[in-house]
Amino acid sequence: MIFFKEIKYQLRYGLPVWFCVLITSWLPDISVFVRLRGRLVSLFLPGKPKGFLMGRDVTLLSIDRLFIGDSVYLAKGVWINAIGTINLEDEVVVAPYTVMSSNNHGFKDGSVQRGGAHPSPIRVCFGTWLASHSVVCAGATVGSGCIVAANSVVTKSTDNNSVYAGVPARKIKERKDNPSDITSKHDIKDVE
Repeated sequence: MIFFKEIKYQLRYGLPVWFCVLITSWLPDISVFVRLRGRLVSLFLPGKPKGFLMGRDVTLLSIDRLFIGDSVYLAKGVWINAIGTINLEDEVVVAPYTVMSSNNHGFKDGSVQRGGAHPSPIRVCFGTWLASHSVVCAGATVGSGCIVAANSVVTKSTDNNSVYAGVPARKIKERKDNPSDITSKHDIKDVE
């Protein structure tokens, strides 16, 4: 029974996503190819998110339990294990080499290999930015409009519109809106 479930999973999610990543892996992380890679992969994700952007070398595990909203960006080297379910709401930005694992390992007779899994869901709410090398642990919900600083580890749920930093991540301050007219590198005026 488990064998057939694994075959079904691989044919529906694992192999198609792997193939899309493989055929686009040589393309540089420039906007047109980040869009193309995201578009191809989104065809095989639950919910088929719109405007999905994906950098190179992204690893997605347990794809059938990964729910991605619209206009989400996963940068180069992101590693996601959604065995306990992961929800990334609309407009979430995940910077390079960020890790999310919705699973904690158990131990039995002193060995992690015999201990099994303790899955617990992760939610990253609307408009949040997870900075480079940050980690979101199983069971955590990152509130909407948050910034998780680089190299931080989120072990518990967070407030909305806040900045979190450290290991474990702690609230540093409230995040304030600071809009800009610059939305692309092409909006910047030449400096002489």
